[in-house]
Amino acid sequence: MKILITGSNGLLGQKLVYKLRENKKVELIATARGENRLVKTDGYAYATLDITDEKNVQEVFAKFLPDVVINTAAMTNVDACETDREGALALNTHSVAYQVKALTDLKTKHKNYQPHFIHLSTDFIFDGSHGPLDESEKPNPLSYYAETKLEAEKIVMASTLDWAIARTVLVYGIVDNMSRSNIVLWVKSSLEQGKIINVVDDQFRTPTLAEDLADGCILIAEKRAKGVYNISGKDFYSILDLARTVADYYALDKNLIKPSKSADIKQPAKRPPITGFIIDKAINDLGYNPHSFVEGIQILEEQMKAMQA
Repeated sequence: MKILITGSNGLLGQKLVYKLRENKKVELIATARGENRLVKTDGYAYATLDITDEKNVQEVFAKFLPDVVINTAAMTNVDACETDREGALALNTHSVAYQVKALTDLKTKHKNYQPHFIHLSTDFIFDGSHGPLDESEKPNPLSYYAETKLEAEKIVMASTLDWAIARTVLVYGIVDNMSRSNIVLWVKSSLEQGKIINVVDDQFRTPTLAEDLADGCILIAEKRAKGVYNISGKDFYSILDLARTVADYYALDKNLIKPSKSADIKQPAKRPPITGFIIDKAINDLGYNPHSFVEGIQILEEQMKAMQA
């Protein structure tokens, strides 16, 4: 099976590459804008791909003719999407239309070619009035980021391709060279430095370990599953409880964590208060089996120790 990953320099992209590069049944193509930033460079081909450039998408897809495309590339900074709407639309929506069109054209051109397009989406397409949510929930986006992601879903669903959409929630994990933070690292380092942190108590999520999300995408690819799947963690927490759980794990001072309200934190983009996913469909259809949040923290801790060794 020939699998092409977009956004391979990102958190999920890296996890997918590292999980698939040693799989003898998979011919792997990693793509991202600019150079390959992964530490391990063997076991896969790398191609530079700007998914906002339609011609570039057509050329790369035609060159490799992938059986599966896992589209992880996106502009995920919710506040940046609010201020750079043009960039958000290009990366989150137009790029998906380009990929769908390129694969559809190749399908028409090559008689027995049946590509499977797997697209990553988000809990932010919902308004957060209640949760956890299943796959049949009606979207109602609150931010421009969410609007661009929902439009992309509509493009995928309207296509004639074999498609799947993997929706996820609050992904955390560690990338090569520790080049980006996440909620676990932020809480840990802040409390270790004795800093007081304000954490919202009115937002609820099912946090997702990046490795679990990668496993979910791979299961979709292996089973050639079609339709929408909720791929997230299984534990439903308030963001405040998440932070306290991290403090407990590292035996840090929870008194430094101050409960606050979303309205008090001035952010350009509105967040849905309650999301989180019901993942029964993924468990039953795919055999998806995510870690608990505490197990996730433990995995991150082991990875950090290995990097420092």
